[in-house]
Amino acid sequence: MLLICNLIFNQMKIISTNTYEIRFKDDGYRYLIEQIKRKSYTKVFVLVDENTKQYCLNPFKKKFSISFEILEIKSGEINKNINTCVGIWNDLTHNGADRNCLIINLGGGVITDMGGFIASTYKRGVDFVNIPTTLLSMVDASIGSKTGINLNSIKNQIGLFSDPSMVIIDTSYLKTLSKREINSGYSEIFKHSVISSHMYKELIENPGLIYNENIIANSIELKNKIVNEDKFEIGIRKYLNFGHTLGHAVESFYLNKENKLLHGEAIAIGMICESFISSKVMGFNMERLNEIKKHLLNLFSKTIFSENDVYEINNLIKFDKKNHLNTPKFVLIEDLGKVKTDVDVDENLIFESFKYYAQ
Repeated sequence: MLLICNLIFNQMKIISTNTYEIRFKDDGYRYLIEQIKRKSYTKVFVLVDENTKQYCLNPFKKKFSISFEILEIKSGEINKNINTCVGIWNDLTHNGADRNCLIINLGGGVITDMGGFIASTYKRGVDFVNIPTTLLSMVDASIGSKTGINLNSIKNQIGLFSDPSMVIIDTSYLKTLSKREINSGYSEIFKHSVISSHMYKELIENPGLIYNENIIANSIELKNKIVNEDKFEIGIRKYLNFGHTLGHAVESFYLNKENKLLHGEAIAIGMICESFISSKVMGFNMERLNEIKKHLLNLFSKTIFSENDVYEINNLIKFDKKNHLNTPKFVLIEDLGKVKTDVDVDENLIFESFKYYAQ
């Protein structure tokens, strides 16, 4: 069972990874400015999309006194692709960015995933800093050194492990988010509670959604604890993929559709379905299963899937990164905090899990 200590956000200054630091609020900006001066970067670039440019750039400027140039992309998973990267690589080249420049990724998961990938491949790698502005990217995407882009409709098919120079968590940016975006981020916090058992009781007993600073900090610490032990996802880091085998397939299915699902919305579906599969394969408690389903469906509207939709989603699973010899490998739960990786699942159970979700 994963254990994690309680953290008091206001007292916590730093979370240390094996290679970089996660700092909070004003302390993070002060340290970033010190690092920029110490390393004498030739240029500083800030990567934004149209949303973070409108809502987050001015608050950022008030806390960041160093001059920089803006790099802008279009928001959304649909634009997390190689063509967008080529555009930014061209912008960097046109603006004279050398190997001693710094890229600051100011935005959600798409920005931190793709910005990290762009920085790590430009001139074989330049320094980058993640400043996540969504709840999802604070507790998940910006932590753990994964960078990447989508290939056609396949999530994160291209990418590499690459460490940022630092991460700054500034919860004031959460004020700019819609309720839907907050819910999406909460999905990953809830996943952390299931695979560790930590915070689960507090979250499940709350009829609404809670994401205070202590919960955010504890969620970050949980993921960091796992990543420090298994950066390259050989063992325990696979726990973080609970809900993601089906969840990523669902997200990919909707990627090119008008009614797109946010990452956390798809992962909520994945967690319900994979909890059902866990009940059949691992003996996961049925009462707990129904509790998880009820909690998540109180926060996320139920998505309607046709039989053909589920068939297409099932076909997308074959592109999952955890697969071995073209066989899908699931992360399932025996109990809260008791996780089993690399589990083979009969295809019929996948279809049954979507029927359970639809009930």
